[in-house]
Formats: sequence, C-alpha cells, structure tokens
Amino acid sequence: MAGTQLIYAGRAAGTHVNRHGGGSNHLCLPDTPQYTLSYTPGSQSYSEIHGAEYEHPTAGTHDHNVPCAVCYASTRVAVFMLPARTSCPTGWTREYYGYLMSAHQGGDHYRTTFECVDKDQESIPGTQANTNGALFYNTEANCNGLPCPPYNNYKELNCAVCTK
Repeated sequence: MAGTQLIYAGRAAGTHVNRHGGGSNHLCLPDTPQYTLSYTPGSQSYSEIHGAEYEHPTAGTHDHNVPCAVCYASTRVAVFMLPARTSCPTGWTREYYGYLMSAHQGGDHYRTTFECVDKDQESIPGTQANTNGALFYNTEANCNGLPCPPYNNYKELNCAVCTK
C-alpha cells in the first residue's frame, strides 16, 4: 500500500499454550535474531517463547506456523484494531481485515491478546508440525452479555486494522 514500508518480516510467537508464566501477548520475532548473552546448553527453566500455529482456522492452515510483518505507515499517525467489523469508520483507512483470534478459553490454555489475523491466513511453508506452542483460535461471539442480534451466538468474529 502506498506510504507503507516493511520494517521486517518474521514469525508469530508466544508463551506455550499450557504454561502459567511467560508473556500474555504475541510477538513478531524477526527471522534473524541477534544475541549478546553467552549460550548455556540445556533448558534454564526461564521464560520460554514458542512459535505460533493456527488451530481450527477457516483457511485450511491448521497446525501451520504463522508468519508476521512489522510495517511503518509514513503517512499515518494512528492505528487501531476494530473487532467485529470488516470496514473502518469514515475518515480511516483499512490496512487489512480478517479474523479475530486469541487463545482457547478452556483446559490448560491461558489468556493471550486478541490479534487481527489477515483473511488470507498465510502460513510458513513446510511448518505443519502440530507443536502446540502458542496457538491462534478463532474468537466467537457469545450471547451471554452480548446483544443477540446483532451478534450471533458462537459465530466467528471478523476484525479490521485501521489507520489515519
């Protein structure tokens, strides 16, 4: 898109699906990390970060790892994610739209941030390994506290990323 520049591309990552500690947000890790601490072989039992994969998506990418990108929009000063919509308010530019995703609500799963995943749900080729690291599940509306209609019980929600 005009006025938008790719800063770096990478892969989505986060805390393992059933770990109590670690971060609650997802990160876009660059493909070429840099290190300053010396390497000690073996697990130190510190905070770990795992690659993210799709779980039960609608685009046929189940268990595939999730690519990501960090961009700079030089002609825009504000950005926000609009849940439950595919269009942006008047005066705002839609950068993309897709599906609202986060962690599963049950079992040993723990909360993560909600992410707006592009409708095309691209995946990293050759990564369908089902490692169950950080997981992206579709987010559904629930009529317990939401007005239905206009929301539909258990229907997957869309989202849009808007800039100005």
